[in-house]
Amino acid sequence: MAEITAAMVRDLREKTGAGMMDCKKALVESGGDMEGAIDWLRKKGLSAAAKKSGRVASEGLVGVASGPNVAAMVEVNAETDFLARNETFQNFVAEVAGLALSVGDDVEALKAATFPGTTHTTQDELVKLIATIGENMSIRRAKVLRVPSGTVATYIHNAVKPGLGKIGVLVALEAANEHEALETLGRQIGMHVAAARPEALDISNVESSALEREKNVLREQAATSGKPAAIIEKMIEGRIRKYYEEVVLLEQVWVHDGESRVKQVVQKAGGTLTGFARFQLGEGIEKVATDFAAEVAAAAKG
Repeated sequence: MAEITAAMVRDLREKTGAGMMDCKKALVESGGDMEGAIDWLRKKGLSAAAKKSGRVASEGLVGVASGPNVAAMVEVNAETDFLARNETFQNFVAEVAGLALSVGDDVEALKAATFPGTTHTTQDELVKLIATIGENMSIRRAKVLRVPSGTVATYIHNAVKPGLGKIGVLVALEAANEHEALETLGRQIGMHVAAARPEALDISNVESSALEREKNVLREQAATSGKPAAIIEKMIEGRIRKYYEEVVLLEQVWVHDGESRVKQVVQKAGGTLTGFARFQLGEGIEKVATDFAAEVAAAAKG
């Protein structure tokens, strides 16, 4: 059997990120063959990752990446907030965001795509990361916006490092050409979206079911006033206008001055706002309360 040296163990650890003892065992099992040892660790990683796949992952990071007339945003979840400060995890999220620029925002396609700098898939890289770090993780969602000309600006609220944070926004602005003022406006709109949480770009994009539900609530509220039906309908019309001002981006009051409408700001700049996306880390994920003592006891039993 080939001699397993400290240099071989160190080399394998650098290539895989696995623990020192696991690397030594992998080399022993493979008879000192480096590629065989990597395969052994990957198989072990798959097993380790499977045990963690049922745990709720609602922390993590939102990452953004930009290219000419295009930008991408992804959310990669993990179990603990601590992992958001892990450089290996941060690099993974940044690479996935960059990959989405060319692959698109279909999550399954992203998982199947070759991970940058490797010959294996992004899902394989994720599995290796799960096994190395010891937390369940998942690529939850992605969004890519493009414009024929102009810019797709990105904004990260309270970034932990450039392009990574817990709230991310993409803003698509069409214009005859890209220029610094347009990019600045895009970032300002991104800040507005992060704060104001619009649900639709314009009135025509408001979901009909949400609008009808709002009208029904308003109609019932107005009916208790005892006013004639014609007056009630006018009251509802006024309240629906107010509803649009709350949920429609172009109708919202510009947070930067508290007076203008977003649509007025965009028109003044000579551009057209064609789309936006807002990701807030963990939104919509049900966090399961756990009994820490019971979890430790279960872990102790293996």
